[in-house]
Amino acid sequence: VQLQASGGGLVQPGGSLRLSCVASGSIFSINVMGWYRQAPGKQRELVATLTKSGIANYGDSVQGRFTISRGNAKNTVYLQMNSLRIEDTAVYSCNAEGRWDTWWGQGTLVTVSS
Repeated sequence: VQLQASGGGLVQPGGSLRLSCVASGSIFSINVMGWYRQAPGKQRELVATLTKSGIANYGDSVQGRFTISRGNAKNTVYLQMNSLRIEDTAVYSCNAEGRWDTWWGQGTLVTVSS
């Protein structure tokens, strides 16, 4: 499985961004797709995940502001990020999990700054 992430950039506090992650390869083996982030000097943390059956899970710090969804093609997940805060600044990485494997895409930088 290969994961291609896109959509990061610079945004002002209170603004919005949408990240995309497209999976290719053996996508039938994917059970969960999602996003994690790592800010400078901090540990990687969960942002949001979405199971194949449509169950979403969010990190506490983004609950109510971010929404994860799946595209019509089923091999794409989106992360809609609203009401962005300076502390949301991080490298966001796309993740996929199968029964026995975990895959990571390259990170995309989100910078929230005025």
